[in-house]
Amino acid sequence: MKELSLNILDIVENSIKNGAKNVELIINEDRKKDILSIVVKDDGRGMDEKILRDVFDPFVTTSKNKNVGLGLPLLKEEAEGCGGSVEIESKKGKGTVVKVTFRCSHIDRPPMGDIVSTVISIIATNPDIRFSYIHTVNGKTERFVTDDVKAAPGENALKNLRILKEIERFLRDKVKSLYGGETDGKN
Repeated sequence: MKELSLNILDIVENSIKNGAKNVELIINEDRKKDILSIVVKDDGRGMDEKILRDVFDPFVTTSKNKNVGLGLPLLKEEAEGCGGSVEIESKKGKGTVVKVTFRCSHIDRPPMGDIVSTVISIIATNPDIRFSYIHTVNGKTERFVTDDVKAAPGENALKNLRILKEIERFLRDKVKSLYGGETDGKN
């Protein structure tokens, strides 16, 4: 994929398809250490040892609708090509953790892309899951957890378009502040 935010969306969608009710996205960019790490943790069904062993084989997928699963194999190739790696920990019935690292300054590292739109898409299409987004750039951290919005009385606030637009505006400001106001994190 051309942008890391789309890889993140793919991983999170797989988490939700596999029964996750809690998903955590952690992004850490450390320019001094030249590391970009992306972690997605979930409490879904997890993978058995056979699937986990073969997870990077593009012809192995747990989806009944597809014959191939290219997301993780391509992400692994991208990460390794940029001095990074992909690690997966999973236990059947306990959930999965996907950790991806890149050398931040590598010329071939895909851009982050529009991470805010990715987060909003996840929230809007899955308002009943607990989603946490934690983003750190050079030691400065911003957090957003859907529980903070769901606590509002009445209907599920995450199904309200006006509230989603406010969350998007809030997140764009927070991500922009992470980058010193110079960018919105799309690179």
